[in-house]
Amino acid sequence: MSKIAILGAGAMGLAAAHHALKLGHDVTIFEADKVPGGMAAHFNFGGLSIERYYHFVCKTDKATFELMEELSIGDKMRWVDTDMAYYINGKTYPWGDPISLLKFPLMSLVQKFRYGASAFWQTKRKNFNSIEHLNAKDWIIRDCGEKTFDLLWRRLFDLKFYEYADNISASWIATRMRRIGRSRRSIFQEQLGYIDGGTEILVNALIKSINDKGGKINLRTAVQKIISKDGKVAGVQTANGLVEFDYVISTVPTPFISEIASDLTTEEKNKYAAINNIGVVCLVYKLKKSVSPYFWMNINDERIQLPGIIEFSNLRPTGDHIVYVPYYMPVTNEKFSWPDDKILDEAWGYLKMINLDLTDDDKIEAVAARLKYAQPICPPNFLDQLPEVQTSIEGLQVADTCFYYPEDRGISESVHIGKTMIQNISK
Repeated sequence: MSKIAILGAGAMGLAAAHHALKLGHDVTIFEADKVPGGMAAHFNFGGLSIERYYHFVCKTDKATFELMEELSIGDKMRWVDTDMAYYINGKTYPWGDPISLLKFPLMSLVQKFRYGASAFWQTKRKNFNSIEHLNAKDWIIRDCGEKTFDLLWRRLFDLKFYEYADNISASWIATRMRRIGRSRRSIFQEQLGYIDGGTEILVNALIKSINDKGGKINLRTAVQKIISKDGKVAGVQTANGLVEFDYVISTVPTPFISEIASDLTTEEKNKYAAINNIGVVCLVYKLKKSVSPYFWMNINDERIQLPGIIEFSNLRPTGDHIVYVPYYMPVTNEKFSWPDDKILDEAWGYLKMINLDLTDDDKIEAVAARLKYAQPICPPNFLDQLPEVQTSIEGLQVADTCFYYPEDRGISESVHIGKTMIQNISK
């Protein structure tokens, strides 16, 4: 039995603790927030318990399903036929299936064929090694043409990645397309999933498992420093003092690592410093009226400074209509520091632009949440730029959402890496 400290009580940290305790280790989790769950945590939205940041499940998320079965909540998975659309210059166009593509009036037949062939091929790929060196812009233009890129992608990239828009990994984008493309009931119908009751059902089941097995979760307790001696983990320092451990698993954002693990090599610190992130101001609206029948709507309209919206209640039944409006942006962008009322008012104006029948009386409630490190920037050949999960300090492993690459952020990737790090200890 080893003493293991886990930094962060998000899905990755909780999954790691669950698997470590199954093997008989002594586990303590340290979480700076007042609640566990990380991006999967819920909040009380006028009587509705819902995620702070939207989540959905795809049919390829095997690690999630396996963990839910272990925790005896496998029966909580629900699957829903979902639809997506594009809002382009004041008009909504259904998207995401062959019929919608054929009926789409803004592309020629040749453009439709090139796009459809490329999208279909991504769902069949086993890996993306052949495009790992390419940026997504050049790859999409090569396969689909510049006009298609301008119509469907350019504004989405610009409004999510800003100055990084022209240097996003083609592998990362293609992997997202594959994940969504493989989550279908048929070639004509996308099907996404949710956990009945929300992601807190999984979070609470993990917490119960950890508590039942004797694990400890310390909330509002940030680790100030990871202590090492003779190149090996010795413990962690918090405001409450030093606690000795044999192993430390960190799941906190990589920008914090060089500060709390000061004994890492200069090369490792330089690699962490080279990883760029953008933040998000995620707005959530509770409405009396639906904005649209679509779960996901991408936006290409010069009047609207958003890449898209997610009408979550078109996936998970929530009573009133729930719409997420994520503003991804570098934290240096002035909007990141706008008062909640200002950014909520701007986005509400956009929603009323998309659905002209919406009035102010239809808005029941709205809130904003912010994350400084919401989305890692993954350039071409990003895998080669990442540090090793096992650091130069014996007993210290470090991973956050960057290490899902080429997969995007998601609970399934979190629980997979959390389990893998525990397996590394047991080798």
